Amino acid sequence: MDQAPDFDDFAAGRARRLFQVAYLMCGDWHQAQDLVQTTLTKLYPVWGRLRRDGAADLDAYARKVLLRSYLSHRRLRRTGELVVAEIADRPAPGDGAASDLRLTLTAALRRLPPRNRAVVVLHYLEDYSIEAVAEAMGTSTGAVKSLNSRSLNRLREILDEDRPLLFQD
Repeated sequence: MDQAPDFDDFAAGRARRLFQVAYLMCGDWHQAQDLVQTTLTKLYPVWGRLRRDGAADLDAYARKVLLRSYLSHRRLRRTGELVVAEIADRPAPGDGAASDLRLTLTAALRRLPPRNRAVVVLHYLEDYSIEAVAEAMGTSTGAVKSLNSRSLNRLREILDEDRPLLFQD
């Protein structure tokens, strides 16, 4: 029995959300696309087993693969970021204040270390419990609580630095 159509439906239905999570974790449009592609590539060979074994939450499994791919990529990365004169990504047209706030928050997230960023994204964006974040990251709940607390404190510091930008008249 071929599982490809079932996988195709899953991939088509979840790719956008996986991309959003990946983008918030890595802060780079192209790397987020690569992470989603890597995640789906890793899921495909085991798809039949996941469906056969009745994996309770395929979405959670996919996010776990995404998280591990992201953290592995960060560990294996040998080169630094490329500095460019102009930023290629442009905000979408619309409410300027909301776009500015979104860009400021995304930039603040980028200043966090990868594990801290992953905790914040999973806990607050994906609405994972502390226990679920710990399981996804393969660590203790105490470590996640500590990372979460430090991350929020650091985000407050970063956003306090940007306060004049956030509250312009």
